[in-house]
Amino acid sequence: MVTITFDDAAKQDVLDLLDKSIDAEGFVVEKNDSTQRVIASDGEEMTLEEFGGMKRGSQIFIKRDFYSVFALSKQH
Repeated sequence: MVTITFDDAAKQDVLDLLDKSIDAEGFVVEKNDSTQRVIASDGEEMTLEEFGGMKRGSQIFIKRDFYSVFALSKQH
């Protein structure tokens, strides 16, 4: 298994490319509307620390915990 780990600065760079940013409480938000928090695939708001990636071709954000990655793997 290959593991790729990003530090918070790299995560912020990736989010910037996706037109997202981080609010004062550490949650991922829309760059144009910092009151609009991103919702992860589990239906919860997601912090920078939890950010693990985004599903290709969509705006479905994935947390970096085992459950989220496992659920994604079962979809394919």
